[in-house]
Amino acid sequence: MTDKNTALVPEEGWHCLHLFYRIEYGQWQLLSREEQNAAKTNLASLVQEMRAMDSTQLLTLSIVTPKADLGFMLITPDLHNANKFDKQLSLSLGADVLTPVYSYLSLTEESEYITTEEEYAQTLEKEQNIKLDSEKFVEAMTSFRERMKHYRQERVYPTLPDWPVVCFYNMSKRRGERRNWYALPYEDRRKLMKGHASVGREFAGKVKQLISGSTGLDDAEWGVTLFARDTFQIKAIVYKMRFDPVSAEYADFGEFYIGIQLPLDELFRRLQL
Repeated sequence: MTDKNTALVPEEGWHCLHLFYRIEYGQWQLLSREEQNAAKTNLASLVQEMRAMDSTQLLTLSIVTPKADLGFMLITPDLHNANKFDKQLSLSLGADVLTPVYSYLSLTEESEYITTEEEYAQTLEKEQNIKLDSEKFVEAMTSFRERMKHYRQERVYPTLPDWPVVCFYNMSKRRGERRNWYALPYEDRRKLMKGHASVGREFAGKVKQLISGSTGLDDAEWGVTLFARDTFQIKAIVYKMRFDPVSAEYADFGEFYIGIQLPLDELFRRLQL
């Protein structure tokens, strides 16, 4: 869509756009059957066009609660393309058929609290009694570097899973008089986040998380997207994490949106379009 010379691509990460709409069925019924078919073809073409772009992923969602009817999750490098998709999508089914009810912009990012090579080396030496000049140490560090490479790739340049259940919410850290996350020393924050991450690892293979940063881009500080094969795992991980001090003492949450990933043709049938 955009000339490469004018692309707005971030120095690191990809833009992540969540869009949720309500369908105005009264407006939809005013269209003839031919106009309705043309509108659905228009939306399908727009989705196909976006998915054909480099490093771009687009999910189509049926939203379960009455908060919205359908949703889209777009990951793409160029902000121009994210903006164009947003504008074109709003009119894709005809004027006034889709009403935006919620949107969120963020950037995929790497956590600032990840373990460094120096820290991991100290752990091997002090906690596991592995000598720095040993073959076992070299093997452990090589394995660590591979794990961290994979971790960074999945956080900054992720591949979205096709798991059916998708949950999205935003969150921020508190700045109150009694609890102020940003007044804590870095090492205290890092220690707390390590414990928080350990809870998430308990759900490996059951829930996939994408934490995207939105400081300066939207109203909250992070967007959280959870993918699962059933709603039980979504409920379980959110419930368990709320007992962790990072959530219990320092986190504020926005509204939760639950969607089901569906192909566009099935989505049309589900929405009775």
